[in-house]
Amino acid sequence: MTFTTLSRALCLAAAVAACAVPVHATSFTSSASSAGSASSGSISDSIGASSNSSGGEDRVAAGEYRVIDIAQAPGKSDTTRMTLRAVAAGAAREFTLDVPNRALAERGVGKGELVQVNERVYGFEFAHADTKRSFFLALQDDWYRDLASRKVTI
Repeated sequence: MTFTTLSRALCLAAAVAACAVPVHATSFTSSASSAGSASSGSISDSIGASSNSSGGEDRVAAGEYRVIDIAQAPGKSDTTRMTLRAVAAGAAREFTLDVPNRALAERGVGKGELVQVNERVYGFEFAHADTKRSFFLALQDDWYRDLASRKVTI
């Protein structure tokens, strides 16, 4: 395990561990403490261009997004595909987000609801806009790969 891999794993472990401690600060709650209950996936497997989007890497940015469509993700059992559109005036961002159904078990997301997207060092955090409680983390691909289980031989 390289130093970078270890650093990433420790950073994510600290975010998850923060969930065990009762926290009252809203800003901290919206990031690290709620991240432990969130499901995660890689950005490349979770975020895609919508049919109305021109694509490109800049399709996702921090801010509020309205859910304009919800459907079963094609070819992915137990996964919901949401189409999200930026709420900010002048922002023409629209993308799809594939979320494992287990991430939505506690509280689903309906068409017309608002989702808060926060950019983090590890990728993107998706949260319910009204409570700021995270439900999904889209991790940069290298971070996601670093978290994969590996057989250790001694």
